[in-house]
Amino acid sequence: MAQSRRKTGTRLTGRIVLPGSPTYNKARMEFNRRFSKFPRVIVFCRRTQDVVHAVKWARERGVRLRVRSGRHSYEGFSSVNGGIIIDVSEMNKVQVDRKRMVAHVQTGNPLARVYRKLWNKRVALPAGTAPDVGVGGLALGGGIGLLSRKYGLTCDNLLQVKMVVASGRFGAKTIIANKKKHSDLLWASRGGGGGNFGVAADYTFRVRPIKTVSIYSITWRWRDLEKVFPAWQRWAPSVTNRLTSTIEVAARQVGTIVSTGQLLGSAKELRRLIRPLLRTGTPVKVIVRTVPFIEATRFFAEADLNLEPKFKITGAYGFHPLPRDGVRVIREFLSKAPNKHSSVWSQSLGGAGSAVSRVSPTATAYPHRKAETIYELSARWRNNREQQRNIQWVEKFRKALSPYVKGDYVNFPDLQIKNWPKAYYGVNFARLKKIKRKYDPHNVFRFAQSIPVKSFRSNSR
Repeated sequence: MAQSRRKTGTRLTGRIVLPGSPTYNKARMEFNRRFSKFPRVIVFCRRTQDVVHAVKWARERGVRLRVRSGRHSYEGFSSVNGGIIIDVSEMNKVQVDRKRMVAHVQTGNPLARVYRKLWNKRVALPAGTAPDVGVGGLALGGGIGLLSRKYGLTCDNLLQVKMVVASGRFGAKTIIANKKKHSDLLWASRGGGGGNFGVAADYTFRVRPIKTVSIYSITWRWRDLEKVFPAWQRWAPSVTNRLTSTIEVAARQVGTIVSTGQLLGSAKELRRLIRPLLRTGTPVKVIVRTVPFIEATRFFAEADLNLEPKFKITGAYGFHPLPRDGVRVIREFLSKAPNKHSSVWSQSLGGAGSAVSRVSPTATAYPHRKAETIYELSARWRNNREQQRNIQWVEKFRKALSPYVKGDYVNFPDLQIKNWPKAYYGVNFARLKKIKRKYDPHNVFRFAQSIPVKSFRSNSR
């Protein structure tokens, strides 16, 4: 359906899906199947003007709106019952200017497509690993990946954003935010979270030349946990910033610990650099090889395939290695995991001249610059009867680990965190509220943990 309108007011344009349409169920579905919401209308925007029309349409009718790119909002913030979903996934052009080393990327692109289009010009953007995550939400929340320690977060490479914001009482308009104009909105868009200020339509990113990288994967058995995890935590921030690494401890039912990483360098150098890990415990499987960068993105994406459809995830930052008691918490909870699809994942961020930690915590809206590592605690399941047990396990796990970690990543949102403004935004929350009041004074762009216009209430809608 091309357009929909009332007798008066703005018309919706783009691809419009209404309840009763054969594609409605597929169109309303979130990546996290724990959520099943029934919007009044879903608009798949194909150009910026479609977004403008959708925001105006919603405002004129007093209809709640949500913005959606890759559908990966962990707590279902990009969907809504009875409102309008503004879906930008069909806005997916990528243009590379290799002379200026910039890329113009529309907001609906999934990461796999961004990597592929940039690889055609032999350039790369520091970004995440999940292939179907939308670049829009990723960049606005920070953007953590395997080039981060060398080239920074995705948001650190954001030079300009085109955004549709609310205007006047019922309107909407497009503005450009860069260092020269609306620089406060650019600041907020570098880590201030998706869907808070408007609908980002188009990004301009700095990109980096890339050809080959070296990758590794080391697997241990579960009994090596107390040796391997502390060794990785000491090693990961101290190694060259050309190497970013991860570690994942699976539930005891699976019984593995796997560390992976990517080096801007040769396989020979990588073998030397990972020696401290190879000498720890008893590795049962080791892979080290040099590959084209695009192949490395596929290698790391494999971990995100074939996952259970429903999940609960929370996050935290490590500013110091976990002490023995902290590692014991990991062992205890993963020994009693609700099922085999539960794990703790961690990635190196800081240390050794890391590009992430070189930036001041207030230079962008992303405040967690001094963290050495990030953690993701997750449980996944298929049947509804397993839901409560899994969610409670994640929350108890977070609470038990809380003496040793701080905060949370806005792209790992958790509705159970009461003081989420401090957890996500730290020292930058007051400035973000000010920018919210400036660009969205009527609080058009709101959801359960959106930046508030007025004073913060933990139970705000």
